[in-house]
Amino acid sequence: MSYKCSRCKRDVSLDGYGGVRCPYCGHRVLLKERSQDVKTVPVQ
Repeated sequence: MSYKCSRCKRDVSLDGYGGVRCPYCGHRVLLKERSQDVKTVPVQ
């Protein structure tokens, strides 16, 4: 999964080692990257 650190804005990938922490600055708040896909809903 792709995440972005909310402090240093670097891309972070978590590899399941048990902790959620930015490996660059040590900050614990990571934001999940959203996909760029646009979904359309048909109107009835």
